[in-house]
This record gives sequence, C-alpha cells and structure tokens, in this order.
Amino acid sequence: MNRRLSLSLLAAASAAVLLVACGSMGASKGPSFFVTSTNPGRGADFGGLTGADRYCQALGANAGAGGRTWHAYLSNSALAGQPAVNARDRIGTGPWYNVKGALVANNVDELHGTNMLTKQTALTEKGEVIAGRGDPINTHDILTGSAPDGRAVSDGKDNTCGNWTKSGDGSAIVGHHDRTGLDQSAPAKSWNSSHATQGCGLEALKKTGGAGLLYCFAAN
Repeated sequence: MNRRLSLSLLAAASAAVLLVACGSMGASKGPSFFVTSTNPGRGADFGGLTGADRYCQALGANAGAGGRTWHAYLSNSALAGQPAVNARDRIGTGPWYNVKGALVANNVDELHGTNMLTKQTALTEKGEVIAGRGDPINTHDILTGSAPDGRAVSDGKDNTCGNWTKSGDGSAIVGHHDRTGLDQSAPAKSWNSSHATQGCGLEALKKTGGAGLLYCFAAN
C-alpha cells in the first residue's frame, strides 16, 4: 500500500512539474517590445507605416524574434483625405516584455496608464540602454506622432512628418523613453507624447534630443 501510494504521489508530482513547464513555455514567447537601436538614415521618413513596420520586423528578426509580427508604435495624422491611424490600435493586446524578459505592460490600457517603461526597461533589440537626458549625448526623443492615450493628435495639423514620409521640413510628436524632461510636467515625463520636433531630418531631430528611433511592439 505504501509503495503504491508513493508511486501515485511521484506520478502526480511529475505531472505537476510537466504542467508548469508547459505553461511557462506557452507564456514565454521571447521579446515583444524594443526600441530601435538606430535609424535607417532618413530621419522620420520610413516610407509610411508599412516601411516603419518593415524596419521593426527586420530588427526583430536580427534579435531572434522574426517569427512574431512587429509593428512600429506610430500614429498617422488625418491628411489629404487619409484617415487618422492610432498607434495603440496597431500593437496587439499584450503583455509586452523587453529583450531581457522584463515586463513593460500587461495590456493596452496599462501601457497608456501606469506602465513599467523606464530608461532601464526601454531597451533596444540588442538589449542596450539608450542614452537619455544627462548623458553626454541625449537621444531620448522617440517618434510616435501620438497623444498621451496613444491616438492620433486631433488638432488638424501634421504631427507625423507627412505620415512618416518626410525627411526635411515638418514636425512629429515624440515621447521621452527615460521619462525625463526640462521640468516635472506630464509631457516632460511622457513616454509617448512630450513635444514636437523642429523638423523631420536627422539633424533636426537631434536638436531636441532625438535620433529618429521608434518603439516596436509584437502584435501577436
């Protein structure tokens, strides 16, 4: 009887371990969020949302996560008869983890509320920390074209450098990945909606502390 009981307990314990392992494998799909480590060379001109998504996809693949569908966190302005597009509607439902496994946000509402985005968690696809305010070179401006709630800014202006097709004149909304600015105001601490850029080319983006970087999210 004791031997039979021991065997039953051993089988139950093994099954429990197997279930936990399978559950962990199902929950862990690798990284699902990163900040681009560099700009492809044309400032805010990514060839539109499609080109920006393609860029995120390529960097995700280089990081070993090419099996996921990567989208850039970018909104489109309502321009020339084109409807507005909201960044928050393009990135799936979460949860999202950085390349080192740290949770960034569980869902879209948390991402646009009390999320875990900081300079230490907003890592590149290579797992690197991006320079921010206080560093020798500040590159904390991340292109988004979005309002704080993740939707396109509805002020009738172009806040997206021609819906991400301009590298000269124009302007785009950026956020601060390090949640730090010139003061303690909400925009200064916003990860996705801090201020407008002074232009769309790389040199213009540098003037306010940017390098033409993007947030990339796995939408699946």
